[in-house]
Amino acid sequence: MARLLSNAVFKGIAGLSAARSSTKALGSFYRDGLKYSTTVPGDRDTHEDFRPTNKVQGSPVSLKDVVEQDVKENPVMIYMKGVPDFPQCGFSSLAVRVLKHYNVPLSARNILEDPELKTAVKAFSHWPTFPQIFINGEFIGGSDIILNMHQSGELKDKLKGIAASPKSE
Repeated sequence: MARLLSNAVFKGIAGLSAARSSTKALGSFYRDGLKYSTTVPGDRDTHEDFRPTNKVQGSPVSLKDVVEQDVKENPVMIYMKGVPDFPQCGFSSLAVRVLKHYNVPLSARNILEDPELKTAVKAFSHWPTFPQIFINGEFIGGSDIILNMHQSGELKDKLKGIAASPKSE
């Protein structure tokens, strides 16, 4: 019974359109081995045991250090709304699709889960919008810039040392 209920809830959450803004499903669910949280941080209606937590809170590492480390250690780093397998805005979805075309190892952080991370990334890059893409430690820009670079062939050159050749078209 619990499995049937669980499957029904999962199907209901997975079927939600990202464009719907009037209603939101709250909670966490797993898909393809990844955990997705649809809970709003600080939501009064969520029991304390189930609220998302800032994993770097209380540690000596600042969010600025986390962003610097992410950018330094990951050849392609994207700060986005959602995660690569479940983007939560069209711009993030576009950026992921373009980058996946090159079969790059893609690292990402969901800025919707931590408003302080969102602020730290903006301060680090001096760029106000998301997604934000870094390649080999260099801030590249957002989805429009990645798309333009892809169309001009510049992105292929930028990713040459990181990824295999583009997927066949």
